[in-house]
Amino acid sequence: MYRDVEKIAKSLYRTSLVVPTAYLLRQVGKMTPRVGQIMIDLMGLNGANFCIRLKGDLAFGVLLSAVTIASYLDVRRRGFDISAVRYEDLVARPLDMCRVILEFCHLPLSLAERAVNAFNVDSQENSPLCKSAIGCLSTPEMTAGTKMKLNELLEIFELPPLGEPNVIEGTLTCAE
Repeated sequence: MYRDVEKIAKSLYRTSLVVPTAYLLRQVGKMTPRVGQIMIDLMGLNGANFCIRLKGDLAFGVLLSAVTIASYLDVRRRGFDISAVRYEDLVARPLDMCRVILEFCHLPLSLAERAVNAFNVDSQENSPLCKSAIGCLSTPEMTAGTKMKLNELLEIFELPPLGEPNVIEGTLTCAE
């Protein structure tokens, strides 16, 4: 599953305000490009190509989003039968999208309504990451300069700039 890159960046920024390790990675990543490499290595991927200095508070989330999408595309291009789900589609049409996902996974479509009901539960309830805790935290303003720096990072991964549609290949969709 993937989501609009700017929304991910802002969500991970808020997360870094309550998770000390994420906060430290975000701050140190502004000073040295080695942090980007270490983060990617810790995700189980080869971080050698991701030695990138994180310019600004939102770059941490953009980097993680870009690496995730790039990894998915790489695996897909190697011939693995995987597909993506766009979070915005799932929220807009939860029942239809759950049916599409269940069909792709060869699971009973009768589970779709139960899957939609699960969306009503905060999976992080009673943790520092619950919606009520991080949802109210503010995020940095998206200035023209910030957007330019983040778009430079996205360009490295050959992803569209912020504000442009980002529907990656192999995304499951509902028939209109």
